[in-house]
Amino acid sequence: MALVVQKFGGTSVADSTRIKNAAKAVIKEYRNGNKVVVVVSAMGKTTDYLVKLAGEISPTPCTREMDMLLSSGEQVSISLLAMAIQEAGCPAVSMLASQIGIITESVHSRARIVDIKTDKIQKHLDANKIVIAAGFQGITPDGEITTLGRGGSDTSAVAIAAALKAQRCDIYTDVNAIYTADPRIVPKASRLDQVSYGEMLELARVGAKVLHPRSVETAKQFKVPLRLRSSFNIEDPGTLVVGDENMEIYRPVTGIAADLKQVRIAILKVPDKPGVAARIFGTLSENNISVDMIIQSMEEDEVNNIAFTVHENDLNNAISVLERVRQEIKAAEIVVDNNIAKVSLVGAGMVDRPGVAAGMFDALSEAGINIKMISTSEIKISCLVAKEKAEEALKSIHKKFDLDTKDQHPNEIIN
Repeated sequence: MALVVQKFGGTSVADSTRIKNAAKAVIKEYRNGNKVVVVVSAMGKTTDYLVKLAGEISPTPCTREMDMLLSSGEQVSISLLAMAIQEAGCPAVSMLASQIGIITESVHSRARIVDIKTDKIQKHLDANKIVIAAGFQGITPDGEITTLGRGGSDTSAVAIAAALKAQRCDIYTDVNAIYTADPRIVPKASRLDQVSYGEMLELARVGAKVLHPRSVETAKQFKVPLRLRSSFNIEDPGTLVVGDENMEIYRPVTGIAADLKQVRIAILKVPDKPGVAARIFGTLSENNISVDMIIQSMEEDEVNNIAFTVHENDLNNAISVLERVRQEIKAAEIVVDNNIAKVSLVGAGMVDRPGVAAGMFDALSEAGINIKMISTSEIKISCLVAKEKAEEALKSIHKKFDLDTKDQHPNEIIN
């Protein structure tokens, strides 16, 4: 008898019909003789609605009260799913994070899980019940409700799977598999039956939205096999995400993705002195602003230009912080470029295959697309291009590396 954790996102439980459909997938696993824990997100656009509602009350709502508000969404979905499973004749019990004992940092709106108490879940599993757990939320050691940030239900599911030493964690969503690119942008994208943790983590970080990066990090750390599956075709095996040792073969290029949420910031005429870069990026770090791509170009008269990218949500805070630093270090000015997209190519096999970067640059050149910045790692190459060129860039790169499928496949993405 295996222990399986299943996770259903908001679109998978958006209404009563979809909740009943999710219940069928749960019951199928249960009747196969497995112990089952199910992690559920809030229904449909519930979280968006609650955020909008809070904004109508206050432009800057207290993060504690936001966690109180947003955590209510999962309570609705877990209880309805439990009812659907019970109605079908199977025993089920719904549990909030506070009832389970999902302990997080004392940080509101983006807490990280530090411990999961498994005794209460295990008690219900031993009684042959299906456990329906609220995703996205936790509780501090002193009893405060927290949330894990957007995409947190994926992380909840993988963390619970790790704590229970589950045989696998199935993430049910509105796509039937992971593809070499977003099929809505690249219609000829090929389906992937298997990817490694490292490849999936990079794809998630650079714009692929099928799995949250933190969930993949957790799966990699605790070696939890992940399977991404369709909520609307429960017979489809989906895509398996596994450790390097389980990969049969590495492709030079596994997939490509675009991130349209990046903004480029350039600080011009920065004095060429030791400690200046540390001052700039240290201050950003102290203010919880993550920096992605960085490039420094030499100018005359012992000054440099330093350019980097941040997420658009961090732009206003970054400019406020950097303006103070600019005055301290006596740099000339700060320039912002909103018209960018980060296009990335990922593949664990590229480390042993020379010419991958050249092929990417050739594809962009042939499409007449200018490259503004470049960054590389062992399994990833990213280029900044004009935002309006992102879709064309993806299609050109996809075709260049022969990733186009010869088969027709349905667009499984549900809006």
